[in-house]
Order: sequence, then C-alpha cells, then structure tokens
Amino acid sequence: MKKVSKIDKDELRAEYKRSDFPEGLVRGKYAKRVRESSNIVVLKPNVADAFPNGEAVNSALLSLIELAHKTIHVNRSTGRAKKLRAG
Repeated sequence: MKKVSKIDKDELRAEYKRSDFPEGLVRGKYAKRVRESSNIVVLKPNVADAFPNGEAVNSALLSLIELAHKTIHVNRSTGRAKKLRAG
C-alpha cells in the first residue's frame, strides 16, 4: 500500500479553480481597508526632485508646520481691539 502524501495548506498550488473559493471571488475586497490605513503620499516629480530622501521631506514639512503655528499665534488679532479703542 502506498502512503498518501499530505498537502500543506500553506503551500501555493500551480492552479486554482473557482470551486476552491466557496464564498466567491470579489475584486477589490480589501481596497477600502488598505486605502484607509495607508499613509503613502505621492509627490509630484518636481517636488520629489527638491528633496534627497523622505527624512528631508519630513524635516521641511515639520519646519513649515512650526512656522505656521508661530505665525498664527503672532497674528491672532482680528482688529476688534482697535475697534473697541476707537469708540
């Protein structure tokens, strides 16, 4: 009697049939989840050329954020104080 070889479930087969997928095949089944959890940003080519690597991009953006926060705090006045002083 021959021994029956046991097929490893984790091993990829050379060919699959639709019957191997009882729930059916769904195109883009995980696309929404990947899109929501992805943090990839695609830069325009001329922007990407200005930076040697991702660390330089992050550094520049963090500097810009810091500058924006400082500017917001300095220019917070809406002119209301001037109106109240004027009368």
